[in-house]
Amino acid sequence: MGRRNGTAFIDFTLLGFFPEFRHTTVIVSIILLIFTAAFTCNTLLILLIWLDSRLHTPMYFLLSQLSLMDLILTSSIVPKMAANFFSRWQSISFLACGIQIFFSLTVAIAECILITLMCFDRYVAICNPLGYSVIINRRVCLQMATMSWAGGALTSLGHTAFTLHFQICSPREIPHFFCEVMAVLRIVCEDISAYEKAVVVTSILVLLLPLSLILSSYAVILLAVFRMNSPEGRNKALTTCSSHLCVVGLYFGPGICIYMRPGAAKTQTLNQGLFIFGTVLTPLLNPLAYSLRNKEVLNALRKLMGKCQSFR
Repeated sequence: MGRRNGTAFIDFTLLGFFPEFRHTTVIVSIILLIFTAAFTCNTLLILLIWLDSRLHTPMYFLLSQLSLMDLILTSSIVPKMAANFFSRWQSISFLACGIQIFFSLTVAIAECILITLMCFDRYVAICNPLGYSVIINRRVCLQMATMSWAGGALTSLGHTAFTLHFQICSPREIPHFFCEVMAVLRIVCEDISAYEKAVVVTSILVLLLPLSLILSSYAVILLAVFRMNSPEGRNKALTTCSSHLCVVGLYFGPGICIYMRPGAAKTQTLNQGLFIFGTVLTPLLNPLAYSLRNKEVLNALRKLMGKCQSFR
């Protein structure tokens, strides 16, 4: 116990990513460019939804929450990673590591819940359009957002506290570019087989169960879409559904590969590449998937740009 108390709050060392790659500066520079674009796109989308009254609908409210989660996810990881790389100071404090684990897990799990609930929103909008305004009202939207954030925070709090309570082996070097749960567990000195099983169970609940619900819902949705008599209504429904399915693929694909692949802990290089995709590229692609193919968002953007030009 004395050894645990004496070493519990010592800093960790983040080893970074792709140590065998010679041109890491190029990768970091590209990541920073993508991060800047993702930060700008998500902030702009939230601003458009907030300012334009035509976007004050349940779907866009949930989309604004998704953009907020993407902002928090990428902002909790990329700035610290870039600062460590350019300063050559790879350490991270015990508290900062815990905060990074908590926020990254909270947002990742909250996104999973929210994306599943967004599928329910599309199901009601297409399969029961007359009752949509009654079923998906403002109160229900707030409950969806609260459920997503609360579910993510509570699950993350348990995993963060449990991960950091283990005895860490010296030299406390984390083989990753940020404090990620499975990477931290690799430097634990204790038997964590029971906890690793708990992580697998959580992955099934957080990834496979929602994905099964989403795919089942979309099977019903697509049947309803193809039965529509109006070509315009069918095309609009397919556009919205395809955008959401893109987001589903961007989120669940890397998550399943990281946490549910046999021997995933041994292939650290591939995991780091998947994490870069999930924490940097996905937050950029999510708003683009909805905005570039959505006339309402593009019209709101033109309106905002026109106001800015008039103000000048």
